[in-house]
Amino acid sequence: MSNIAAKAKELLESKAVQVVIGYEAGPTGVVRPAFVTDPAKTDSLIYNENCLQNLAMYLTKHEVKHLGKMGIVATLPVMRSIMMLISEQQVVAENIVVLGISDDGKLLDIADMNVMKAHIEKSNLGNPTKDQEKLAELNKLSLEEKFKFWEQELSKCIKCYACRQSCPMCYCIRCSTDCNQPQWIPVQANTQGNIDWHILRAMHLAGRCISCGECGRACPLNIPCHLLTMQLSDQTYNYFKVHAGTSVDMKSVMSTFEPNDKESFII
Repeated sequence: MSNIAAKAKELLESKAVQVVIGYEAGPTGVVRPAFVTDPAKTDSLIYNENCLQNLAMYLTKHEVKHLGKMGIVATLPVMRSIMMLISEQQVVAENIVVLGISDDGKLLDIADMNVMKAHIEKSNLGNPTKDQEKLAELNKLSLEEKFKFWEQELSKCIKCYACRQSCPMCYCIRCSTDCNQPQWIPVQANTQGNIDWHILRAMHLAGRCISCGECGRACPLNIPCHLLTMQLSDQTYNYFKVHAGTSVDMKSVMSTFEPNDKESFII
């Protein structure tokens, strides 16, 4: 997309940003993340239907963050991730310039976070249609059938943690699963330990998942682990009418309460 390259070049030449995070074609033609700091190299930036990775995960990486002010090519999931990262004080709005991409692939004029918020608010914030259909199928199953489905799927997990590494909201320098004093989750990959890990991860993302599906896409064994976090996104909205990543000052759903919150989960 030539206008992304032109915008990136303009931002770098004027020193409005020091790096632009976008997409480029690798040596084999496969799309990969690009970190462009030289205005003369912005022609490598592309955008097409294969540009799926949620680039927001790089905003919290030391190697990128310390290059200076960042421009980022941002589809709706990336914009929502940026909102969540700002609300959780992991990045500052003043250090980010958003090169927004509309649903039909056009470059948006996102002047500031208020403009981005307005764009997000008028967008469809539910889970993607194909994932809604799969969740609907799963929700028709009995508890025993659902447990069997997830037991079979999660037994394949090899604990490579690609799901964690690809998630923009998993930014902790040291994950609790890497601790062995105490050891909350078994290190080795076995069915019970795998279930523990994926349930813990899903709960950690409750109210924070922006439904990009990146974790499922990153899984080398095609485990649909994104459906766990998307199910909780649905539950969060059903209970609290909250979609993640819609405001720079939203509060954590799992650590705040209102007196009139539903309490149907209490037995």
